[in-house]
Amino acid sequence: MVTGDNLTSAIAIAIECGILGPNVEASKDNCLEGPDFYDRVGGLMCNTCKQKVPCKCDKKKVNEGVKNKTTFAALAKTLRVLARSRPEDKYLLVTGLKELEHVVAVTGDGSNDAPALKKADVGFAMGITGTSVSKMAADIILMDDNFASIIKACMWGRNVYDNIRKFLQF
Repeated sequence: MVTGDNLTSAIAIAIECGILGPNVEASKDNCLEGPDFYDRVGGLMCNTCKQKVPCKCDKKKVNEGVKNKTTFAALAKTLRVLARSRPEDKYLLVTGLKELEHVVAVTGDGSNDAPALKKADVGFAMGITGTSVSKMAADIILMDDNFASIIKACMWGRNVYDNIRKFLQF
């Protein structure tokens, strides 16, 4: 769970949602604040010139990556809550997870979520409360702002994919 809320509120929400619970307690390794996370993993760097992003490379050739990949990989295994997150923290998390070859989905409603929505494999924007910037950056817009709609979207998407695959095999 990535949020702009303070750490105490984020932990309370995570417990209520079942992200943290009897088997997973809040600790300094699984509940971090965005700037601390960013500092621990070293931020973003250009894999082409090995400089911190933004660099002087051509914008089309910039291949972003996490500076300290081993620390990121270790944190990714335990991290459950990222609070006080800035747009660059969200973007760094998505970039790192994609580098680890995870499929990444991001939900957001504000213009601060747009970079992460765009970078993710699938970006879900809120249709009612979402800003036009987040809607433009997202792949899918939830017209009812209901997280349960994501499950329905996945179900429909898998069904369409299966039918296309069956047709091509036919």
